[in-house]
Amino acid sequence: MSETHETTPARERRRFPGISSRAYEHPADRSALVTLRKLSGFDTVFKTLSGLIPERTLRLLFLSDSVRVSDEQFPHLNDMLRDACYILDLEKVPPMYVNQDPMPNAMCIGLDEPIIVVTTSLVELLDEEEMRAVIGHEVGHALSGHAVYRTILLFLTRLALALAWIPLGAIAIRAIIAALLEWFRKSELSADRAGLLVGQDLRASMRGLMKLAGGNHLHEMNVDAFLKQAEEYEEGGDVRDSVLKVLTVWQRTHPFTTVRAAQLKRWAESRDYQRIMDGHYPRRDEDRGASVSDAYADAASHYSSAAKNSKDPLMGLVRDIAGGAGDLGGRLRSTFRGGSGSGGSEAGGSSSGNGSNGDSAPPPQRDSDD
Repeated sequence: MSETHETTPARERRRFPGISSRAYEHPADRSALVTLRKLSGFDTVFKTLSGLIPERTLRLLFLSDSVRVSDEQFPHLNDMLRDACYILDLEKVPPMYVNQDPMPNAMCIGLDEPIIVVTTSLVELLDEEEMRAVIGHEVGHALSGHAVYRTILLFLTRLALALAWIPLGAIAIRAIIAALLEWFRKSELSADRAGLLVGQDLRASMRGLMKLAGGNHLHEMNVDAFLKQAEEYEEGGDVRDSVLKVLTVWQRTHPFTTVRAAQLKRWAESRDYQRIMDGHYPRRDEDRGASVSDAYADAASHYSSAAKNSKDPLMGLVRDIAGGAGDLGGRLRSTFRGGSGSGGSEAGGSSSGNGSNGDSAPPPQRDSDD
């Protein structure tokens, strides 16, 4: 049963009365959600389709086999949860559970009402300010209405495994899953921003992401060095590495951790973030007037700017093709054959030595939801 928040944050933080999730949503996430919300009857159809999901069973499972956060159980987490809902002005506090699990993880799921689940490993891994950002992340998912679509994705993923022996059925479901996964990754970037708005401590958000990547060895890690890893990942290598990056990320639910950290830092330094902190942000009572075309325009502008400014070798090659650069065939042959000629170097945007790590096996997927 949800409760109405009555407490204020433990320390003074800016509050955002009536804030719309559009204020912090990633452009690609926002355009997809606005489109879905504008489609007449979409939620009804989606929930009808999701009737196969035993949501009552899911809720009973957490109620019976996890610890529900309250004033009597994990009270410090309960205070953080109410603080997060107070800051983002979420009227009903979602129920939150702590589940025994060695994997640091958190999630916001549910069809009728969102529920938040955090694992014991995550609680043990993070300090108070880091955990505050994670809970804000999950409350951001709730405010954005992500829980419904995330639950559907979890269901479809399991269904695809069950139907793997039916080629056509599995292919159709996998196509939907691929589209939802692309949105899911962008929704994580949105929720990271919500976590920053709640915690209002960028260094704590960075520390939390570093711990998800490297464990509880903060004294051995450095934020600047961690962000440099993201820069090396985004800019390094040649076209072959760029293709491998696409192949390693397309089935993931989350962007890579270093990339999340770099994206969040860029947003924290942006004018958009500062305007929100100054009290200038879209309100929920304006959501009905949100324009689908404006959302698409924002997304198109974002991707156009990202493509124009990207230092990724593949994007450099795409820009060359769009610009009508000559001898692209020769440059492509040189690139993918590992040639060291000037054409391959230019297409890759880096020396051939930087491509030597592209064929290493990708690390196992870390699907932490925080």
